[in-house]
Amino acid sequence: MSRVNGSSFRNFLRAMGLSATVAVGLAGCATSYGPQALRTGASLDEVIASLGAPTARYAQVSGERVEFARGPYGKHTFMLDFDAQGKLRSWEQVLTEAKFNTVRMGETRDEVLLALGHPAESKSLPVQGRTLWSYRYDAAFCKWFQVGLDSTTGKVVDTGYGPDPLCDEYQTSEAESFSIMPAHHAKRPLLVVANARHSQAMAALCA
Repeated sequence: MSRVNGSSFRNFLRAMGLSATVAVGLAGCATSYGPQALRTGASLDEVIASLGAPTARYAQVSGERVEFARGPYGKHTFMLDFDAQGKLRSWEQVLTEAKFNTVRMGETRDEVLLALGHPAESKSLPVQGRTLWSYRYDAAFCKWFQVGLDSTTGKVVDTGYGPDPLCDEYQTSEAESFSIMPAHHAKRPLLVVANARHSQAMAALCA
């Protein structure tokens, strides 16, 4: 049975992490991941042909905001703004700490959706009387941004950052060491679990 230092094994898993896997695997998708190649003035039909079906559309006074969320495993959500004639005016990637920090107490569910799009995960917390929205994003550490919404009013009651459980599956404390179990072991090896998760991520993005 092979023994691997905990820190080394974690770094190895990170090297094979979801972000890298998703980036490489997107070459197999029929549509583009982001709007970088789109020209200003493109029609909504042209955008959909390039990026695939939008995950939400929001009516605006001067036009429309269209959401292309790359969750639940992706770490980007692109918001594209169209003018009253249905032509692309601008776009932004909204899953950033700068954008998260603009969310304020008392904002409505719809205001959060307009700013950040749909979360990677939505969880009901009946005891607290809240709904918890969690957003994955590119971060130096393995964390996600969370928004707590009052279950009755739908307004923001708290925000914060927490550890992403997707990463916690692969990590332990520095003091521990890991054993890579053989394939015939009763439990699934960590690498098999990681590969299964990569497959799920690609299936979700290319669907």
